[in-house]
Amino acid sequence: MLTLFGTNVLMAAEAATAAATDEKPGVGLGPLYYVLLFFVLCLVVAVVGKIFRIYDLTQQIQGKKALNWNNIMGIGFLLFLILGLIGAYWEFTVQGAMILPEAASIHGVKTDEMFFITFGITVVVFVVTQILLFGFVFKYKHNAARKAYYYPHNNTIEKIWTIAPAIVLTVLVVFGFFTWQSITNSVNTKGDLNIEVTGHQFAWEIRYPGKDQVLGKSNFKLVSGANKVGVNFKDKNSFDDITADTIVIPVRKTIRLNIHAQDVIHSVYMPHFRVQLNAVPGLPTFFKFTPTITTKEMQTKLDDPKFQYLLYCNKICGGGHYNMQKIVRVVTEAEYQQWISQQKPYLSDQLKKDLKFAETNEPKKESENSRLALNN
Repeated sequence: MLTLFGTNVLMAAEAATAAATDEKPGVGLGPLYYVLLFFVLCLVVAVVGKIFRIYDLTQQIQGKKALNWNNIMGIGFLLFLILGLIGAYWEFTVQGAMILPEAASIHGVKTDEMFFITFGITVVVFVVTQILLFGFVFKYKHNAARKAYYYPHNNTIEKIWTIAPAIVLTVLVVFGFFTWQSITNSVNTKGDLNIEVTGHQFAWEIRYPGKDQVLGKSNFKLVSGANKVGVNFKDKNSFDDITADTIVIPVRKTIRLNIHAQDVIHSVYMPHFRVQLNAVPGLPTFFKFTPTITTKEMQTKLDDPKFQYLLYCNKICGGGHYNMQKIVRVVTEAEYQQWISQQKPYLSDQLKKDLKFAETNEPKKESENSRLALNN
């Protein structure tokens, strides 16, 4: 507990310092630091225990009353409870203030409701059980003038502590099931905006459909330096596809993220929209959501003109994992249409050259046609 508490204090202090100086927080101290901290704490506890033991033996040698270890342990448990509750309160007030702002998507509101209901129940159970656990240890510590009552079995109590949690967990599971079912509704509706997100070490590649609003097919075997996501240009729908460096989406329009990975497992994570789904090599997945708050509106709500929605990788996918980000901008429909009209086609000149599109589309010379005719 002390190790975790100390680590949290250090990380919170580092984050606060970084925020004050407008710098990015570091990745934290190395594992050797935490190992040494653990051993130092163990050494302190051992030394304090030895001091008490030596004092106890000294008292016995002098014929004085020995230490009452039951009282010491009882007081220790009581102090542990008090410090633990103070630490929990600190976590809620200090680190709890770092919680994400309101959800910026329709399904995110339902996700937050499910989270806070579950969290509220578990917090109440946690506080009550910890107070009872350590409080009973202190109150009923060994006393030579008191004999413990042997209470081996009680059907009523066992039914209560079995049935009550079962009912609570059943309600939470059912509630969560229907919430998740509504979030993962896979029905394709007209007007959905399809966006392809492909992860590789250590970047996201973004592809939009063109005027036909249909993404062309892709195949990992076609991946090359110019064709980063392996678009299959035998599919005519791919000719007008668009590539982008930033994810721009119109507010209050259903977005379907078509998710791919090229090397290891990545995870599409957009916390403000409450979106997270793994990107698994060889297993295309998708996630649908509807943004409800534009970037400008969120900047106003948070009083932070520099705020940006971000797409992260939430899997530790390698050494450059921390830098695998994309800016996500939520704009009005008019702003989106203006932005999309300025984006570059995926089928670049270099890609056309690599695929020999120019040679294929050039008209044949008369001499070549004549020669072919003669050969025939």
